[in-house]
Amino acid sequence: MFRAIANALSTVGSAIATVVTLPFRLLAGLFGGASRSGRTRRA
Repeated sequence: MFRAIANALSTVGSAIATVVTLPFRLLAGLFGGASRSGRTRRA
């Protein structure tokens, strides 16, 4: 009983963490791609 509840809470927590971090990962990818595309060239 308690294991099922803990498992459900873990699944919901994981889904929330994914939804919360996804925009930040997309922004990091955008800025990382912009810096790699030649806008700022560093040796």
